[in-house]
Amino acid sequence: MEILPLADKKEFIAELAELHHAEWKHLNPSLTLEGRAAAIAEAAGREGIPSIFIGVFGNQLVGSAALVESDMDTKTDLTPWLAAVYVKEAFRHQGVATDLIARCETEAACSNAKTWYLYTESASRLYEKLGWLHLERCDYKGVTVDVMYKKITS
Repeated sequence: MEILPLADKKEFIAELAELHHAEWKHLNPSLTLEGRAAAIAEAAGREGIPSIFIGVFGNQLVGSAALVESDMDTKTDLTPWLAAVYVKEAFRHQGVATDLIARCETEAACSNAKTWYLYTESASRLYEKLGWLHLERCDYKGVTVDVMYKKITS
C-alpha cells in the first residue's frame, strides 16, 4: 500500500466523498454529497494544514485520513485535528489506519503543532493503542463522542 496526498490522486475525490458521506452524513445531514466532494477537494492540500492522505493499493482506494485546522465547531480553540480516518471494510485490521494516522502526525509535527485532537464515536480503543488520551466525552450533533488528544513528538 502507498500513502499519497489526495492532491496527487484527485481522481479518488468522488469515491472518497461517497465513502465519507455514507459514514458520517448523520453528523451533518444538510451537507449534500456534492458539497462533501467540494469540501474534500478544497481540503486536499499536499502538505500542511489542511491536507488529506489516502491509502492506495494498486489502483484501488483503501482509506483516508486528514489533518485539519478544526473538526468540531464547538471546540474552535483546539487545533489541529486528525479527521476523516476511514478504511474500507476489506482492508481493516491490517494497519492501514495506523499508517494513515502516522502520516498525518508527521505532517502535524512539520506544522509545529505540539498537541493535536480528534473525536470519535466508536474507535477510542484504536486511538488509545496509538497513544491518544481522553479529553472528554460529550454530545456532538446528537451523538456521544470521545474527544481525544495526543502530544506530538517530532
